[in-house]
Amino acid sequence: MRKKVVVIGGGTGLSVILRGLKTFEVDITAIVTVADDGGSSGILRKELDIPPPGDVRNVLVALAEVEPLVEELFQHRFASGDGLNGHSLGNLLLAGMTSITGDFQKGISTISRVLNVRGRVLPAANESIILHAEMNDGSIVSGESQIPLASKGIKRVYLSPSYVTPLPETIQELAQADLIVLGPGSLYTSILPNLLVPGIVEAIRNSKAKKAYICNAMTQAGETDGYTASDHLQGLINHCGEGLVKYVLVNGEPISEAVLERYQVERAQQVIVDDKVLEDLGVSIIKDRFVLESNQKLRHDAMKVSEALLDLLKEQPQ
Repeated sequence: MRKKVVVIGGGTGLSVILRGLKTFEVDITAIVTVADDGGSSGILRKELDIPPPGDVRNVLVALAEVEPLVEELFQHRFASGDGLNGHSLGNLLLAGMTSITGDFQKGISTISRVLNVRGRVLPAANESIILHAEMNDGSIVSGESQIPLASKGIKRVYLSPSYVTPLPETIQELAQADLIVLGPGSLYTSILPNLLVPGIVEAIRNSKAKKAYICNAMTQAGETDGYTASDHLQGLINHCGEGLVKYVLVNGEPISEAVLERYQVERAQQVIVDDKVLEDLGVSIIKDRFVLESNQKLRHDAMKVSEALLDLLKEQPQ
């Protein structure tokens, strides 16, 4: 019987990891944030009153088993046209299918069949949610896309409305999981919006699955400036309590000067792995060279990360 892996997050990091995981004989469920309010997703959520489709679109493409041209078509973004400019075709298709089925999750399921998706894609909630941040200076910033722009340091994030309910399927998938993975992705704007949906953290805690967090290799301007690996984990702990994950996967190798210089322009730097502090926080560290460099860009090594995560399933339950 194939093992069940549930991955929680959003953004490009989640999609990268899913491309690796889908090559292994495991059942995959991706739980995806619906807090995005920028770009095409933001326009569609405002005009059509639907959850933002952007992160879901990227995950569907990552798990799809279709011809490259179909994938390219789904990701195509219009560069002109009154009303179409800036929209991706995939976002419009998800919006259209939501309108036809009358339900965002049903729309995702239908598109999944069209794209021959290898796994299951679930929104963290079946409605739009707004992410708010209380900054270190006490001010409140609303909107996922606006939070990093404030550059004031984030004290905590929270959702509105406060009565959001998770999908029953999401709770069920977490209960049945053999491995639950958080990340990679923006800590405050991609990972935590999922965990702040009432019932999600409780479902993770109650699950008998192995639980791991993939720490970002680089800091993110306006969000995790100066954060070490333990700071990232502490951010999870501050919002969700201790003991949510047992394993933290970190990149333990230096990144080239050329790539570091390129990321300096974005005010990002390599995340320092402070092993002792991580261990004091009660986690086991999985450390290796988990990144790839290409065209002065950095991405997690999807295959290497996937293999390290799936190795956890071979361990005896503790």
